[in-house]
Amino acid sequence: MVRAIVVLVALFLAAHSATGAEAIVGRAVVIDGDTLEIHTKRIRLYGIDAPESGQSCTVQGKSSRCGQLAALALADKIGSRRVTCEAKDRDDYNRVVAVCHSDGEDLNAWMVARGWAMAYRQYAIDYISQEQNASASRLGIWQGEFVPPWDWRRDRRIEADNRVQVTETKRPQTETKRPESCVIKGNVSARGEHIYHVPGGRYYDATQINPSKGERWFCSEAEAIAAGWRPSKR
Repeated sequence: MVRAIVVLVALFLAAHSATGAEAIVGRAVVIDGDTLEIHTKRIRLYGIDAPESGQSCTVQGKSSRCGQLAALALADKIGSRRVTCEAKDRDDYNRVVAVCHSDGEDLNAWMVARGWAMAYRQYAIDYISQEQNASASRLGIWQGEFVPPWDWRRDRRIEADNRVQVTETKRPQTETKRPESCVIKGNVSARGEHIYHVPGGRYYDATQINPSKGERWFCSEAEAIAAGWRPSKR
C-alpha cells in the first residue's frame, strides 16, 4: 500500500513538472498596467487587460491618461516588495503569462478590483466578480468613459495601417510626424537591431524616428513585438 502511494505521488510530481510551470520571484519593474519585468523576463498578468500606455479615458468630460494611471497604480501597490509570479502559460509573443502575488495578495485581482484593469474574458473568467464590483463602485477607469483595451488596440492597428498607406503614397520617406496616440518608438540600431522604446525609457527622448531606415511608431508593445521589434533593455 505504501509503495503504491509513493508511486502515485511520483507520477503526480512528474505530471506537474511536465506542464513547464515555473515560479519567478524578485523585484518587479512595471511596464504597464498588466505587464511586469522580473530578472529581464517579461510577464503578462493572467486574466486581465489594462489600458495601454498611450490610452486615454474621459472623466467628467476631461481626458485622462488612464494607461499611465493604471501603470502607476500597480507600481505604487508593489513598491519595493518582492513579487512572486506563478506561470500558467506563454502568449504569442513568448511572454510568461502568470498570476503574481505581493505579500500574499493576488495583484491580478487587485488591479481589476481597483478598476485599473478589466477581466480578460477572452482568455479567463477568474476576475469577473472583481470587475463587477469595481464597475458598481465606479473605481479607476469606471469613473468615466473608456474603450476596452482590446478594442483600443484593434482601432490603433487599423489607424496605423491606414496611415502607413497614406505615407507610402503621399508623404516623403523622411516624414517623422507621430501618429496620434501611438507613442512607442521603433528604432533600428547601428547594428541593424530592431528595438522599441516606451515613454519613460532611458533612450526614449533621444530616439528619433526615420522612416527611410525602416523606423516607425507603434501604438502598443504587442504591435511592436508582432512586427519583430524587441524591447529596449533600459
